[in-house]
Amino acid sequence: MWLQRIDAKIATVRQREAEQERGRLSRLPGPEWVVELGIGVGQPPVEVHAGHCYAIGKRHRPISRDEARRLLDAGLRACSHCAPDTALDIPLSSRPALATAAR
Repeated sequence: MWLQRIDAKIATVRQREAEQERGRLSRLPGPEWVVELGIGVGQPPVEVHAGHCYAIGKRHRPISRDEARRLLDAGLRACSHCAPDTALDIPLSSRPALATAAR
């Protein structure tokens, strides 16, 4: 009787672990870079974030690494929490909006 209970418990635990592993494998990875969008017509970009940042707003879309670099080079604000400009190795002097403010 005890042996049946132990075997049933082992089978239940193995099934639960297999289901968790399948779930882990089936999840798609999140985006590497995200642009937060503003309110209004055309939803202009407001801020660039790393994909794992906790400060991403509700209105956002995933972007590529190249687009993130282009937006930051064009002067779009970088998130102060995840610092995508640092992660992308964009020097302060190449950013037009910040280069004039730093002087």
